Amino acid sequence: MSREGYILTERDLRALAIGAALLGTGGGGNPYVGMLRTRTLMRAGAEVRIVPLDALPDDVAVGVVGGIGAPVVGVEKFEEGAECLRALRAVEAASRVTFGALISGEIGGANSMEPVITSAQSGLPVLDGDGMGRAFPEVQMSTFMIYGARPAPSAVADEKGNVVVYQQVLDMYWLETLARGTTVQMGAAAGFAIAPMRMDFVRRTAVPGTVTQAIALGHTILEARARRRDVIAEVCRAANARVFFTGKIVDVRRELIGGFARGKAVIAGADAWAGAQAEIAIQNENLVLWIDGEPAVIVPDLIMNLERDTGEPITTEMLRYGQRVAVIGLPAHDLLKTHAALKVVGPAAFGYPDLVYRPLTAEGAAA
Repeated sequence: MSREGYILTERDLRALAIGAALLGTGGGGNPYVGMLRTRTLMRAGAEVRIVPLDALPDDVAVGVVGGIGAPVVGVEKFEEGAECLRALRAVEAASRVTFGALISGEIGGANSMEPVITSAQSGLPVLDGDGMGRAFPEVQMSTFMIYGARPAPSAVADEKGNVVVYQQVLDMYWLETLARGTTVQMGAAAGFAIAPMRMDFVRRTAVPGTVTQAIALGHTILEARARRRDVIAEVCRAANARVFFTGKIVDVRRELIGGFARGKAVIAGADAWAGAQAEIAIQNENLVLWIDGEPAVIVPDLIMNLERDTGEPITTEMLRYGQRVAVIGLPAHDLLKTHAALKVVGPAAFGYPDLVYRPLTAEGAAA
């Protein structure tokens, strides 16, 4: 991709939705509705330009936008459409800074679409990168926050027109607490924007190339289907991932607790070599994969459920009894594996202090 970037097409938009659902590790919200919203804006004449991280000067102000809340709520509670734009404008007013570009807080799921939608509404370009390389459930779990982004001013906006601005916040954990509490009162789903970041800071801390990665993975899935190839095998080759388990969903438990969808999925094995049973812990996203009681893939590495025949990524709110799935694992980006990052996104941060993180290699095996 050149420094000028390129204009997103409808074909790329469909691929982005599929690839982002895959990178979302089950979370981030279902991107299908966001894809439809973006397509409507594009058909009305809006353009969305995707640009690389080296395209803009160091002093350009970059805005992070995305949805906040529980993905399971997003299936039934539709957005008004401009929540993230209102949150972004509120941050501009509070910080007295004019944004020059947008970036996703997380590439996973529906949050891949929020900067694209806001770009179509504002005319700002979208940077090819994000703050996670996947999806995570909490605000502080982004590379931007881990490596020093300011927590304020930030803003949350709902579909009714309410906008709440956090002018002074002690740290990223307080921002998560305050923004999560507000979001619960707003109906457990809202638009979110954080304080402006300089472009030179974004280049150091963003997970690079994830928008084009998601688009490429989506095209891989679509082309494999069209050519009647093994979609799972094609995805694993394209993403340097590995199949860890195949089987049938035999139990799904979800509860909406504190603005998060928490629970587990249990999968009965289809192949004797893979083990008899797998269990996946969920907090919006897939966090830990156990096979016959032994941890096989651990957060921050990516755990993804794909429909066995079509390769369609299955987000956690869409898991159902009887689905036949392949569970694949993909290594997290190096920015998520540092000592500082693992304190925020490692297993202990999710309530598993006894689990020792063993990073997957590029071939998908534990190191």
